[in-house]
Amino acid sequence: MIREYDVVITTKDINSKVLKGMRGAVLIVYNAKPPQYEIEFLDKDGYTIDVLTLSENDIIKMDCVI
Repeated sequence: MIREYDVVITTKDINSKVLKGMRGAVLIVYNAKPPQYEIEFLDKDGYTIDVLTLSENDIIKMDCVI
């Protein structure tokens, strides 16, 4: 289950700026069928690259181990 503030990885190229394997943070989970996710993608300096609404087919949850 993907929740707000989870870190996700794109499973494919989304557009010319957000490519396969990029990490993003879930900002909003939309209660739709199927669920939709508002995700912010940042560059290495912390600046926003893009904010997109994506489906479960476009992302996977990144499991972080501390």
